[in-house]
Amino acid sequence: METDNEHHGMFVDPDFPAEESSLFCDYTTPLPKLLGDVTWLRPQEICKQPQLFPDDPVEAHPKQGILGDCWLLCACSMLLKNQHLLNKVFPPEQPLWGDRVYHGEFRVQFWQNGRWIEVRVDDQLPCVNDTLCFSRCQSPRAFWVALLEKAYAKLHGSYERLWAGQVCEAVVDLSGTIAVRWSLKGAESPQQPKDSQTQHTPNGMRLSELSLELKERCAISCCVHSAPTGIPELGQYHAMSVMEWTNVTTTTGEQVELIRIRNPWGRRSWNGVWRESGSGWASLEPSCSQALLGRTAEGEFWMDETEFQQEFDEVTVGCPLSETGHLQSIYTGSYLTHSHQIGGRWVKGHSAGGCRNNNTFSINPKFWLKVCERGEVLLSLLQYGHPEPPAEGRTQQHSHLQAIALHVWKVEKKHFNLMRTLNKPPLVSHTHAYNREVVVPTHLNPGFYLLVPSTFLQGAEGRFLLRVHSSCSTSLSIKYSKTTPRGLNCSGEWETLSSHGCWSVGSTAGGSRNFTTHGLNPRIPFTVTYDPGGNNVKVTLCQNRPENSLHAIGFHIYKVPDGDSLLSPGAMSPVVSCVPHAHSQEVSVFCHLQPGKYIIIPSTYQPELSAHFTLTFTCRINR
Repeated sequence: METDNEHHGMFVDPDFPAEESSLFCDYTTPLPKLLGDVTWLRPQEICKQPQLFPDDPVEAHPKQGILGDCWLLCACSMLLKNQHLLNKVFPPEQPLWGDRVYHGEFRVQFWQNGRWIEVRVDDQLPCVNDTLCFSRCQSPRAFWVALLEKAYAKLHGSYERLWAGQVCEAVVDLSGTIAVRWSLKGAESPQQPKDSQTQHTPNGMRLSELSLELKERCAISCCVHSAPTGIPELGQYHAMSVMEWTNVTTTTGEQVELIRIRNPWGRRSWNGVWRESGSGWASLEPSCSQALLGRTAEGEFWMDETEFQQEFDEVTVGCPLSETGHLQSIYTGSYLTHSHQIGGRWVKGHSAGGCRNNNTFSINPKFWLKVCERGEVLLSLLQYGHPEPPAEGRTQQHSHLQAIALHVWKVEKKHFNLMRTLNKPPLVSHTHAYNREVVVPTHLNPGFYLLVPSTFLQGAEGRFLLRVHSSCSTSLSIKYSKTTPRGLNCSGEWETLSSHGCWSVGSTAGGSRNFTTHGLNPRIPFTVTYDPGGNNVKVTLCQNRPENSLHAIGFHIYKVPDGDSLLSPGAMSPVVSCVPHAHSQEVSVFCHLQPGKYIIIPSTYQPELSAHFTLTFTCRINR
């Protein structure tokens, strides 16, 4: 429940208080050195005339404090290249300092496990000697980075939980895209368990093969795993942002690719030939050198591609996203305009079969992928994260992750011998790895494919999200066994589809049918194609909000009359209703619908309440 500071009428977040419990979790990092030194101040107590974003965009870039979260700050730099994503993470038109309605509360959104969720925080920020002690903007008057960092710390449980992480995870959390990690040294990813029956299918793509246009559109960061020779001040595991790529021609006619890099520490820490006073600039025309050096802001430096390959161990590349939410492939440059996602879980004794070394592999969850025409397909398996302190004997990097893999088999028809298929080599796969998400890029011909996500260890439990992005028409569905599927009480073939939307104040937050504005709510069409008798449709509505600020939600299903595409819900009665009454994360109905076209209208009970939601349809199909 929200509370107010009794002295100033300011919002105070009771779920993430300005106390040590929000700073520390297990006291295993250098952060406990701050014990007793931290005070919590609001921006107007830190500086005069605070801003969310500075007037100069260059001053908006993040600068790292004493918290080891360079991985998060690299993803923050990505947002500054994409105003659409920045508005998604930081919804505009929030009350700011100096506004009459400002009360010290900010809303930040993160993409978590397939949906956007909202995190609310107050603007009390940890300081030492009246100065921000963690991340900040280059401008001392701008606070978007510090507020986003606080919301992300709340999402993880404390600031200390942000110490050390993977850039790819933060990139996904701030965009919903797919991100991949490429080694620059040609070595396999560390700490991969050995599955004797699985061969990793490499994607065959490396950073040098990306076009200059794609390099500019992608979110790219680079990291070192140990102190590099040219950047001696860096210790282990430090990440930096790649800001720009450009091709230049030397005075002797040689082509050189230069890369501009930003160090989150805000220091130019490069001693190579392209440092500010390095010998490399003498090989260019003076005007070219001056132009490039003039573009380097605080904490930025240039190096050439050869130096880049030598000094850094790994790069993270996030796929560009269009404003309509379509991924752009980093392998071909094509937009992947078709997408599906389905959640699942590994349950011990039921669906946690482990790797192909185990004779229980066949009990792992299984999914059908139907490809309607040949095209590019990007498959990803993302395991739900459980941020927690590392257990004894496990590294911080892998403390909360299972080793996961995704295998794909081509099948000629739906009625096939499962064990015979699984004993054959998969068409494509990603071997087990301690990554939150594994990605399989491929091109597939028309037909049916069997997808099997697994953990390496038999009996290891967890939840996951399977995502498919493709340039061609596809469908993704759960392959149920002939036994009764969980929660459906009926056997047969089922297909699951999801749709995402939002209730926006002033436009699409119409409330329940008790209000005349009900028709303003979003309308989601779907089609029922098969009626074998009995319940054949399950609809689930999930609101993407924290558990402590849930709305009462529900939905109504209307039959669309033949030839009528403009449904007036006030003039018709719904065929099925899930009436808004409970403040639940999700509500669902399992019902019987005749073949035809339908529209679902999801709503909150009260109008003018904002939230993002996910509608999931599970329909009986006949194949």
